[in-house]
Amino acid sequence: MSIILALLIFSMIVIVHELGHFLLAKYNKITVTEFSVGMGPRLLSHEWGGTHYSLKLLPFGGSCMMVGEDEESDEKGSFGSKSVWARISVVAAGPVFNFLLAFVLSVIIVSNIGYDDTIVNVTPGYPAAEAGMQDGDEIVKMGGSRTYVYREISLFNNFNQGRTAEVTYRRNGENYTVSIQPVKDEAGYYRYGFEKISARAKGNVLQTIKYSYAELRYWLKATVDSLMMLFRGKVGLDDMSGPVGIVGAIGDTYEANRSDGWYYVMLSMMMMSILLSVNLGVMNLLPIPALDGGRLVFLLIEAVRGKALPQEKESMVHFIGFVLLMGLMVVVLFNDVKNIFL
Repeated sequence: MSIILALLIFSMIVIVHELGHFLLAKYNKITVTEFSVGMGPRLLSHEWGGTHYSLKLLPFGGSCMMVGEDEESDEKGSFGSKSVWARISVVAAGPVFNFLLAFVLSVIIVSNIGYDDTIVNVTPGYPAAEAGMQDGDEIVKMGGSRTYVYREISLFNNFNQGRTAEVTYRRNGENYTVSIQPVKDEAGYYRYGFEKISARAKGNVLQTIKYSYAELRYWLKATVDSLMMLFRGKVGLDDMSGPVGIVGAIGDTYEANRSDGWYYVMLSMMMMSILLSVNLGVMNLLPIPALDGGRLVFLLIEAVRGKALPQEKESMVHFIGFVLLMGLMVVVLFNDVKNIFL
């Protein structure tokens, strides 16, 4: 079941990503030769408006193939024949659609189970209580950053263990700011001395939209902060997950919610989809050759200098980037398998 769920989630995320490229390409009158669902040999295909719409054998992934996307072309509807800003919009649309998908799924989740606000209870004897905080205070800033959901507070603590934090909280409509130095608990985990114990809250339509944005914002922040820790060397290879690790995580989430019924299974799968969709969007915006972010770098250079770099040089850079990415995927995949059997 975990493999089936993973294939469905991966397919949805990739198809939405490619749909973003497709719709902006059509809008800018770029010739799309094929839009496919799945990968491998074609099972079904129908041509409409100059585009082959295909269903392929392997039930994951998808693609949007445009004329002149990876090679020079003089055709009227080729990718390279359009303005640089039109091409930027097409390339950026994939990650943007991933964020839109995450937002839509967030709306569904918040509409159904509510949001985790930042109203806290304070533990006696811990730094937060000593700083004057009380039960029912609402934390509005943590470490100088605005907080909307309690998981942002947990995220800050997880990534900044032992760090003194400036905390702004609201009580009876008034804001107060205190500096809190966390202390270790019996398990060796640093705590400030406040926690969220009440159930999720439900709001009106405007609050649902607001906290759906907050949900998306949280996952964006978690993804970017995790990448920063990776670049700084604070996390290693064992903290990364490839396809095998993600399938395992989806399976664990399914098993944890299966006894509660399919309603909660679907909500938990939506939460996993938000996480993966945001991750795909962020990763594709990184300035790495062969990814959308790498292509955007070349397009922005073209926009600044007024002319494109030679196509063969750009293609070579993307090819090298693709080879390196495939190498990294193999290493992460091997590590996933090793962690399963060792």
